[in-house]
Amino acid sequence: MKLWKTILTAAALVLANGASALAARTDLVIGITLEPPHLDPTAGAAAAIDEVLYANVFEGLTRIGADGEVLPALAESWTVSDDGKVYTFKLHSGVKFHDGTDFNADDVKFSLDRARADNSVNAQKGLFAAIDTVEVVDPATVRITLKNPQSSFLYNMGWGDAVIVAPETADTNKEKPVGTGPFKFQNWAKGSSITLIRSDAYWGAPVSLDKAEFRIVTDAAAAVPALLSGDVQAFPFFDPDSVAQIQGDPRFKVVIGATEGETILSMNNKKPPFDRLQVRQAISFALDRKAIIDGASAGLGVPIGSHMSPANKSYVDLTGLYPHNVDKARELLKEAGLENGFKATLKLPPPPYARLGGEIIASQLRDVGIDLQIVPVEWAQWLDQVFTKKDYDLTIVSHTEPNDIDIYSRKDYYFNYDNQTFDKIIADLNLTSDEAKRMTLLGEAQKILTDDAVVGFLYELPKVGVWDAKLEGFWENAPIQANDLTKVKWTE
Repeated sequence: MKLWKTILTAAALVLANGASALAARTDLVIGITLEPPHLDPTAGAAAAIDEVLYANVFEGLTRIGADGEVLPALAESWTVSDDGKVYTFKLHSGVKFHDGTDFNADDVKFSLDRARADNSVNAQKGLFAAIDTVEVVDPATVRITLKNPQSSFLYNMGWGDAVIVAPETADTNKEKPVGTGPFKFQNWAKGSSITLIRSDAYWGAPVSLDKAEFRIVTDAAAAVPALLSGDVQAFPFFDPDSVAQIQGDPRFKVVIGATEGETILSMNNKKPPFDRLQVRQAISFALDRKAIIDGASAGLGVPIGSHMSPANKSYVDLTGLYPHNVDKARELLKEAGLENGFKATLKLPPPPYARLGGEIIASQLRDVGIDLQIVPVEWAQWLDQVFTKKDYDLTIVSHTEPNDIDIYSRKDYYFNYDNQTFDKIIADLNLTSDEAKRMTLLGEAQKILTDDAVVGFLYELPKVGVWDAKLEGFWENAPIQANDLTKVKWTE
């Protein structure tokens, strides 16, 4: 009898330990296509920075949720003055940075003043342009006064570019990021992976994962074997062309959602001959969006005719203004005095949507007499040459920042676009919170961009996510450029 009790007890322990082991998995390897140029969201435009760090390592006063909503973050609450110009934020108490130093209102003032300073390297300084003053009321209260009401202010404070950093570590965040989030930085093996581990001192709701490794898989062909072997358990942004190899396999979930990624053929509007409306319109007529979508996003992209996501309630369908029409394109080039065509360069960053789309677009423009020299560049080169120095003719990129139609009003932006009527609409948009008026203004803004053919509007980048079927908590859509791991966990 004692022997059977011993055997049963041992068996029960084995079963319990086995079940515990299954339930206790808390490590995760996430595949990402692009390696960030550095790890400071407040000092770079590359989406790959936020894809690793947003909501995981760094937090702002507010944050953007899975459905694009504004949520509290380091600010637990706020009040707004009747004139819409003064925001008073009540901060969470007991928050610490990952180096053990206390977070308080001084850090908020430092971060926002740093972001909007004349010498700021923040890629989205426009987010802070409306701020007049930032005042520390007490360690847990910050008062921000705006120059004028700005309906998007709380949303803007939720961008990755607006996260709060500490003065003690701000200058070293590019290599060793120190934030207040649920995960802290452990290691960056350049060219290979970035590893985060759970912060036991986190002020908010605890996360389920103890360790998250972002594995850099630049070759799309290597993604499927990595999943099948189990080396990588999730690709939140998966190559659309590879979906067919995974779809139907019960070991994985394939989730196709929407993004804020307007994929465009950018044009340098101040560089001849792209400074002529007829040339830009000719290019727009020469583009066959369906062929580009089929070839560069496996047919999953949604056509766009201006800079607005079809998932946005303010979206206006303007795709019909520039149907594919080779004869019309040639006619417009003739009007511009370029009946014999011209030569130009097309600088393409690494993502497949750009490299594949670039080949297709070069062929389409060749049909109307525009001979493009394709110049592949790495992201660091693209950011330096195209985005910063505006040294380009044409390029292809997905603008994944949320609700960013205002970028066309920025005088130092790489499009080199200037339209006072458009600028006035954006200014009015910032001053109104009336929903009906905002919808009207956004419609007018989209129409102007399309009429001016500022860029070649192609399609909205799809979000194709693939991950182990036992995982849950990943975002279906991408209202911002992020891989938020705060709700991600293994179900067994």
